[in-house]
Amino acid sequence: MTNLRAGLVGLGIMGQNHARVLSSLNGVDLVAVADPQGDTRKVLPDHHILASIDEVISKGVDYCVVAAPTAFHEEISMKLIDAGIHILIEKPIAHTVKSAIRIEGAAKSKGIIGAVGHIERFNAALQQARTRIQAGELGEIYQISTRRLGPFPSRIADVGVVMDLATHDIDLAAWISDASYKSVSAQSAIRSGRAHEDLVVIVAQLSNGIVANHLVNWLSPLKERKTIITGEKGTYVVDTLTSDLTFYANGTVDVSQDRIAHFKGVSQGDIHIFAFDKPEPLRLEHENFRDAVSGKDASIVTLTEGAKTVSVAAAALQSIKNQETIKL
Repeated sequence: MTNLRAGLVGLGIMGQNHARVLSSLNGVDLVAVADPQGDTRKVLPDHHILASIDEVISKGVDYCVVAAPTAFHEEISMKLIDAGIHILIEKPIAHTVKSAIRIEGAAKSKGIIGAVGHIERFNAALQQARTRIQAGELGEIYQISTRRLGPFPSRIADVGVVMDLATHDIDLAAWISDASYKSVSAQSAIRSGRAHEDLVVIVAQLSNGIVANHLVNWLSPLKERKTIITGEKGTYVVDTLTSDLTFYANGTVDVSQDRIAHFKGVSQGDIHIFAFDKPEPLRLEHENFRDAVSGKDASIVTLTEGAKTVSVAAAALQSIKNQETIKL
């Protein structure tokens, strides 16, 4: 079977990672890479780097990864869609809701397979947690809480933490719970002197009654990526930096020693760290998109899901601006 011909637009931080995976992906040939600034980091020394999306299209690619800055996603995606080329767009799908909806609608009308690169969905620990939740191992879910903290990313200039980082967690909460966002309230602050927010706290209610909250900043020297899912049978703690999943069962044994009970609580349950294979999330994302383009069963983050995530992020920004809870 002939390999798929893949293109890539953008050789920034994520673009470099996409280039690495595409260059070694079974069943795929990376035949066209474009970046107006060239390959400044020498990621693809054997490739001639093109200057524009039009040149990528001229190479006859089957699909293309869009890893350019978010503000250019719509312009690039529309050209690819018009040319009949399938698209994998780095998250978020677009910088505005209207732009996201236009991309989604255009792809649908042309029969284009489109996906959004919400890479965290392919983290093995989160996939394990979701599978176990769907099997009823945690019982009814009450709350999903996320913490995404770390140093300032110099790669980001056009958006704040809501569109850049919080979109990860907005997508994850909806995906894990199989629910949509019902209401959103958010507070933020600007501390770096830039035009966009550097930290945000989002509190939301999902359509099935689950309460979600997202704590995000890029001002912390501590890098933390945690998702805490609380249900009727206990709590899952997912560390996506290490791909670890830990289960804290509800208490079954009384803590009789007062000194220990002061720290431990009134009862203790079992703690279990699950063991499972931990493949690279980005490679899994690419393998699934390759399979989708090839007509095989695959798990991708659809353009519709990507647009919904942007709409929730936009609601959070509206909540910050108007100082009110936004109904969705």
